[in-house]
Parts: sequence; C-alpha cells; structure tokens
Amino acid sequence: MLDGYKILQISDLHIDVKTSYEEIKNLIHQVNQTTCDMLVITGDILDCNVKKIKEKLYLFKNLKHNSFYVSGNHDLVHGYHELNTLMKKCNIQLLDNRYEIIKYKKQDIILAGLSDKFSNFFKIQRHEKELTQEIKKSNLPKIFLAHQPKDYIHAQNAQSDIFLCGHTHGGQIYPFNYLVRLVQPFVSGLYYHKNLAIYVNNGLGAWGIKYRFFVNSEITILNFTNHEI
Repeated sequence: MLDGYKILQISDLHIDVKTSYEEIKNLIHQVNQTTCDMLVITGDILDCNVKKIKEKLYLFKNLKHNSFYVSGNHDLVHGYHELNTLMKKCNIQLLDNRYEIIKYKKQDIILAGLSDKFSNFFKIQRHEKELTQEIKKSNLPKIFLAHQPKDYIHAQNAQSDIFLCGHTHGGQIYPFNYLVRLVQPFVSGLYYHKNLAIYVNNGLGAWGIKYRFFVNSEITILNFTNHEI
C-alpha cells in the first residue's frame, strides 16, 4: 500500500562557524535534485550557538520537499528553542513528541517523532508514553523518528513499521564503531527487530575531530515496496 513511497533522510549535520555557505548550498541543491516524497532530518543540525550561524541556517528555506525534523542532543545544548523558531520560518516542521498524518496517494500515514533522550535535562518534557499509546491505537502505517538508536523501543511499543535515527555517525572513525556498540543497540544501516525495520543514518557531519576514517557520510533514500524497504 506504500509501494513506491520514498523518504530522503539526512542526519547529524553538525553545522558550526567553520561550515561554509557553499557546503550548505551544495547540500540543499543535492537534496532538491533528489526525487522523494518527504525529507526527514534526524537530529543534530547544530554544533554551535544558533546566533553564530543564523544566516547559514536560513538557507534551508530553499528546500523544496515537504520537510520534518527531530532534535538531537547537540541541538539541545546549542539552542533548542532558537533552532525551532528558525526552522519554522524555513517551513521545516518540528516533530518532537507529536505526530502528523501525511498522505501518499489515497493512503494516510502516521509520521511521529520524539525529542532527544536528554530532553529532560534541558527542561523539555518528553512524552514518549503518551505518544506511543496514542498512535498504537491506529492501524495506519507508522514511521517513527528519533535521534538515538536506543529509542527504537518506543517505535516498537507504538507498533511502528519503520524507525529512522542517526547519532552514531557510524562510529565516525574506524574502529570506534565497535565502541559505539557498547552504548547503542544499532550502529549503521538497516536492521530488523521483530516487526520493526530500523535504519541508522551515518550522518553528514562530524563531531570532535572533524574527520572520518573508513566511515562514509551519508544521504539516504528509503524506497518502500510492498514487502520491505
């Protein structure tokens, strides 16, 4: 029933003062040139205070696709509320702790999201129980977004069909991906857990050392078929 539906996922941009306008413009161009039904950003847009990169972030108003995002831990640190205000002006919808009904052909789809796991430390209430109980009642197809792979459990409790996340950077520098497995249940790529399909995006940016080694950056196209993505 969702045969042919395409989601473009990006994650972990980690935009800071060193990120150039050209890098963002090139990303937006690449996204706009990609055929999809929806764009989702699974957290960590920021890697410095919003005020320092405000004009760069406003470039996202040039995105052509129907776009949604959830917060990541770095967004909480560097300016959650300021980012949300700016993204709203760019017509990118925040999905933290809520859901939307989107349409594909004649099919309704639930698109739900959670704020990052550290939300409570920043006095941002996270309503995972209320959200999962609410959408669990529906028999509609469900797509669930969160920043960290650990939150797959909430997608599973909501009886979602697919869970999209990021956060890990795929380990960023080999062999740190093995260390990531000690704290996250999934590290990179596609997994299946019971009836839930899980995709962990490697992200586009880097954190700490601005370097990747044997772990590629990633823009993901998820193409639904009648059987699997």
